[in-house]
Amino acid sequence: MLAFWLVLAAVAVPASWSLMRHFSPSPPRSIMFSAGATDGAYYQFAKKYEQVFADNGVTLKVQTSSGSVQNLERLRDGGGEVVAGLVQGGLGPLASSVADPAAQDDDGDVRALGVVGYEPIWVFSHKLDLSGGLTALAGKKVGVGLAGSGSHKLALELLKAYGIGPEQAQFVTESSTQGARLLVARELDALIFIAAPQAAAVTSLLQSTGIRLNALDHVEGLARRFPYLQTITLRRGSVDFAQNIPPRDTPLLATSSQLVIRNDLHPALAYLLLEAASQTHRGPSLFNRPGEFPNARATDFPLADEAERYFKSGRPFLQRYLPFWAANFVQRLIVLLVPLLAIVVPVLKAVPAILDWREKNRLFRRYGELKFLERDISQRTLSDAEVADAHKRLDQIESEARSAKFSLDFSDRVYTLRLHVDYVRHQLALYTPAPVAATATTETT
Repeated sequence: MLAFWLVLAAVAVPASWSLMRHFSPSPPRSIMFSAGATDGAYYQFAKKYEQVFADNGVTLKVQTSSGSVQNLERLRDGGGEVVAGLVQGGLGPLASSVADPAAQDDDGDVRALGVVGYEPIWVFSHKLDLSGGLTALAGKKVGVGLAGSGSHKLALELLKAYGIGPEQAQFVTESSTQGARLLVARELDALIFIAAPQAAAVTSLLQSTGIRLNALDHVEGLARRFPYLQTITLRRGSVDFAQNIPPRDTPLLATSSQLVIRNDLHPALAYLLLEAASQTHRGPSLFNRPGEFPNARATDFPLADEAERYFKSGRPFLQRYLPFWAANFVQRLIVLLVPLLAIVVPVLKAVPAILDWREKNRLFRRYGELKFLERDISQRTLSDAEVADAHKRLDQIESEARSAKFSLDFSDRVYTLRLHVDYVRHQLALYTPAPVAATATTETT
């Protein structure tokens, strides 16, 4: 019996370990996150995510980038280390105006965890009247964002919609922070960039005297032309009520900021990213009320399964009550035990039948010997040596029955066997073989 359990353990333990590693691997202890420039909002958001991850025993390595375009390139690179990042709207396959339709085929491994906020398109200038459109920038020096960034891509698309290209205006490719400095120093006539309202460049320009935040009259039409854009309004005085900044309601175009991951990111870390995003973006801003973000509306990438479950039911049950690693271990254990129980339960049910058969077999084998002795006594004449040998074998059967370990359920059968041994012994005692000497004398006479 002990040998059976040892063999079962020797097979089950390595098999369980192999199943756990293959079907429910442990999440990595660190992952790479592609953010943006160190002075941008994406990087600041990522640093907040990093703290949430650290509180849960996971390292989030924040990597700087030129912006959304480079973030997406890193995610599309299957051999790269980056598994998560922030990307502005309009770059994914579900955006209807993706510049390169062939790029849609490259995003099969990229999934969205949700939209984390609005990203307004800011058009600042030195008191130029751009309400009639960006055609007024012809012949001007315009900052269009860092090359390779989402700001750069969208600024060129907007200018192109107004017939402004490199031939009609001088484009300066600098980061939003550097562009803001150049605009304040009057080295630029206008600056177009995308950024969250928390970005340093936005807050500094909104507070700068002589710098004007321009509102385009065509925001509704542009939102129809570029379906990944929407209209929002910066309310009068919302930046600074004491100084009445802005002095009037200002309609703006905006895209969305989306948290995206590679499809092979461990589900537990996807949920942790969603929790970090919730803690970071659920507060109010200049354009949204508390609790509005993150959400799963209008993402440019297919929504990850973890995000669908998170926005429907919240955090996984175990993560609500256990620390991250404890919840993950228990979850993996459950994943392992379900198929394991499907195998073990039938085996355990079969064990009593196997043990019952084994004990019956031990008894039946001795009964077989007993039956053979009884038949031998009744069917032929035994010599003295054979009688003595039969007594010896009966004693051995009784000794084995007495010393063998049987379950309590078989106690009555063991005593019955011993009674039957006594019965055959009694039959053997009544058996008297013919005397050899007497037979020989009779024949002589």
